[in-house]
Amino acid sequence: MKSISRHFSSFPPLLFCLGTVLLLSACDESGEKTSDADTDGKPVVALVMKSLANEFFKTMEDGARAHQAENGESYSLIANGIKNETDLAQQVALVEQMVSRGVDAIVIAPADSKALVPALKKAQDAGIVVINIDNKLDRAVLAETGAIIPFVGPDNREGAKAVGEVLAATLEAGAKVAILEGVPTAFNAQQRRAGFEDAMKAAEAEIVSVQSAQWEMEKANTVSSGILTSHPDLAAILASNDSMALGAAAAVKASGKQDQVKIVGFDNISAVQAMIKDGRILATADQHGGKLAVFGIEAALKILSGEGQPEDKTTPVDLVTKESL
Repeated sequence: MKSISRHFSSFPPLLFCLGTVLLLSACDESGEKTSDADTDGKPVVALVMKSLANEFFKTMEDGARAHQAENGESYSLIANGIKNETDLAQQVALVEQMVSRGVDAIVIAPADSKALVPALKKAQDAGIVVINIDNKLDRAVLAETGAIIPFVGPDNREGAKAVGEVLAATLEAGAKVAILEGVPTAFNAQQRRAGFEDAMKAAEAEIVSVQSAQWEMEKANTVSSGILTSHPDLAAILASNDSMALGAAAAVKASGKQDQVKIVGFDNISAVQAMIKDGRILATADQHGGKLAVFGIEAALKILSGEGQPEDKTTPVDLVTKESL
């Protein structure tokens, strides 16, 4: 296995120090959240997430750090993320930085299913194990580049369908509903939308609007307000993550339609649990954010140790309702 010290052993000391200073400075200016660990020859795993402003990814980071603390003799961890869900250039830069640092593995929740593939292929070409979590990379682009990157994560379509079915049980045929999707180029956004559509079609509900709020609460608030104005008889909003569900809930409250418009989400963040308990949100899906990065890290460590091969693994996703809470 590589180590950071061995990777840079051929660099002149002055250039090594200068490169390190420049790298750390770039990290500070970008606002990414990183943590360096004393490697002691252990494999170094880099966790590259999406927006740490999203509670889901903060939970993911906390779970990864707790796992590393419990397994400190096995590996060192570098955890980082981007400022917002659409900052693709910064996430590509993070991958490139991790390659330059000579990490042994990259576990990534890509902000886009296509745009990150070339940078990850370069990481593989440098001998780095790459594991894809949360948002599945595009198969066609992977095939085009020749990258073989396993996906360790949930079945987003089935999870969203289960949430949609809870909502469907409360709707009459012909009820008008809207879907808030995430970043349209993200595979998990596409799959959650499809799962919601599966459930609504079976319930014979009418989907009157599908709009992207890019996973963000404020944008979801604005988009939902517009939908509520355009469709005063709207019966429900299906949000593809809980941040957007919170934004939708705020818009519904501002419109005075809490008793008319039902809301569902996806992710089971703590802020939504309280709203499920009091009925403001009907249901969500728990893909176990605190464990999701750990599943990826464990897969990477098995490959690094020679105990495993790169392969996809489906992780749990559970329905969350008032009753289950």
